[in-house]
Amino acid sequence: MEKRINNIYLKGESIVSSIKIYPSKLKGDIKVPPSKSLSHRAIICAGLSDGVSDIDNLIFSNDIKATLKGMKALGTSIECIESESYEDTYCVSLRGNSNLKATNTSIDCEESGSTLRFLIPFAGLTGGRITFTGRGKLVERPLDAYYKIFDKQNIEYNNNNGKLPLKVKGRLKPGTFKIQGDVSSQFISGLMFVLPLLDGDSKIEITTKLESKGYVDLTIDVLNKFGIEIENRSYKEFYIKGNQKYRNRYYRVEGDFSQAAFWIVAGILGGDIRCKDLYTNSLQGDKAILEIVQRMGAKLEIREDDIEINKSETLGTVIDASQCPDLVPILAVLAALSDGTTRIINAERLRIKESDRLKAISTELNKIGGKVKELEDGLIIEGKKDLKGGTVDSWNDHRIAMALAVASIKCTEPLIITGSHAVKKSYPDFWKDFIKMGGKIDEQYVG
Repeated sequence: MEKRINNIYLKGESIVSSIKIYPSKLKGDIKVPPSKSLSHRAIICAGLSDGVSDIDNLIFSNDIKATLKGMKALGTSIECIESESYEDTYCVSLRGNSNLKATNTSIDCEESGSTLRFLIPFAGLTGGRITFTGRGKLVERPLDAYYKIFDKQNIEYNNNNGKLPLKVKGRLKPGTFKIQGDVSSQFISGLMFVLPLLDGDSKIEITTKLESKGYVDLTIDVLNKFGIEIENRSYKEFYIKGNQKYRNRYYRVEGDFSQAAFWIVAGILGGDIRCKDLYTNSLQGDKAILEIVQRMGAKLEIREDDIEINKSETLGTVIDASQCPDLVPILAVLAALSDGTTRIINAERLRIKESDRLKAISTELNKIGGKVKELEDGLIIEGKKDLKGGTVDSWNDHRIAMALAVASIKCTEPLIITGSHAVKKSYPDFWKDFIKMGGKIDEQYVG
């Protein structure tokens, strides 16, 4: 079985450099991919549980492969079988160990910010020297929140002028950890995974307003399902008892609202799409897509585990992106094709994602006839009836590539997306699903 998962890691690595999309409506039923955020968290919790845990309904996107390989480097054994739930998903069995020892002194996080920021504190559990590497924009994404902790606790670390590779050696000690709430919630989650295992109680104090609360809620919920208790004191402080134990279990990953957002907007622009495997009681912050598009005038039929979307005329609005930054690229597309003006605010953090997403989506939409003004912390978008098509670039960013693909529905001419392979980061079957839903892609561009 170990050999099999290695084969999966090598599967489908051919690069598709660009695709040409002919404008067409998308329609039909789509099984939404499993939540990437929950997949990361469940894999890590399973890796810290004594015994075997089965994590069901996984897809092997590049980010999830990075976390699986990271946990394997920390001593977790991994086996994989095809899931009985749906085609093209997998169930992974992880034999975890709360007493982690690095079996490999280097962890390649590829381009996954979650993998990097979640696993850095694990170096403080092993006590050994671990080197974290990456590529693309991840190499320069900020890690100052951890460096301040390392300085305070005399943990040895060095980097390449503030960039990866990062080498860490030393044991993390329980105590009070001060973290800004407006940089990335991933630092908070990373500490939440390891602090319960330390020999003493700890507190995480949030020193500024906490953005992306939904991601912290997801972490606390998954930890709780694996037997770990975190006390949330009004999102200003989190109290964590030490000497806790993770419990192994079966965990099925639910559908991803951040990925469903692309199909929801596609349904609004083209009509008649049903998103399956979405749970309306989900804690995912990106569930905000439902409220936002309904406020803009979208017609949705929301049921317990699926959502039906009908073609709708939408109006401009004000969108506060502080709690749902990943939705901005696709909401910018919807705004560009809505009646009136949309203002996206509190979105400055998008400049340090896989790309500078404010600059990327405004630049590419303007290339094809959009009217988008880039602000320091947001966008002002004047809606139009349609876009003209042409050549755009993904900026090596999966969410930019998928958002632009949805924009093709309302283009008057074909749309060529360069760097279309970026979708492998989170949704490797996106182009296959796009064609399945009626998308028309020139076959010469498909590798």
